[in-house]
Order: sequence, then structure tokens, then C-alpha cells
Amino acid sequence: MAQPAFEDIAETFEFLDDWEERYRHVIELGRAMDPLEEALKVPATKVDGCASQVWLVPFVEGQGAGAVYHFRGESDAMIVRGLIAVLHALYDGLPAGEVGRVDARAELERLGLNDHLSAQRSNGLRAMVERIRAQAASAAAA
Repeated sequence: MAQPAFEDIAETFEFLDDWEERYRHVIELGRAMDPLEEALKVPATKVDGCASQVWLVPFVEGQGAGAVYHFRGESDAMIVRGLIAVLHALYDGLPAGEVGRVDARAELERLGLNDHLSAQRSNGLRAMVERIRAQAASAAAA
């Protein structure tokens, strides 16, 4: 089972009649996120493999097995910013060692995102998930 914030998104998607409404909801989720400070938009936080500009910044509480993974992110594309918000709902606050166990593909499929994103957006989404998993794995190993 996913994080409660992600479950809320999944429930909302069940009530939205068509993809256009869901698309707008994803964009609104992105708009609700706090922007990243410019100082955090550096090459080390930029995600390669995305058609748009994407930055993911990890913040980890604790160390080793007790580490809890958090992140912030931003994009210059509104839909991608919304996808970051969806990933934030899926992963933020998990124990770092559990992040890699989340089946992102299956969870995102519940929202129907796989069927409604362009190939470039899907590749970018995969790149973001891979970055999140790598960040959390690194935090769990520290």
C-alpha cells in the first residue's frame, strides 16, 4: 500500500471523469509545491533523461537503517512539476531502505499515467524514479 498522500491522489483520480480533468489535477498538485531556491538548481541536483529541466534535492533524517527519505523538486514544465508532486506523495517520508521496494510502475499505473504521457515524459518519469531510488539507497547505506 502506498503512502496516505498518494492514496489521496488515487482516490481523487477515481472521481475525475476524464483524463483532461486528471491532467489538470496533476498540474494543480505541482502548483501547490513550494519552489526550489535557485541555489539548489545545480548540476548535481538536475535529473538527466528528462525533456524538461528537473531538479530533485534529497533531505534525509537520521542515518543508516533509521534514515527517513524526503525530497523536494521542481521543473520548468507544469505537467512535470505535477509529476514531481505525485512522486513526492509516493516516496516522501518513507524509511530510506523501503523506497526501493515501492513498485512505482504499478502505483503510477493505478493513476493511468502510463497511458497518457508521451514517450519523452514517460522516460523522464522513469529517470526521476531512478534518481529517487538511488538517493534513498545511498542514504540507507550511509
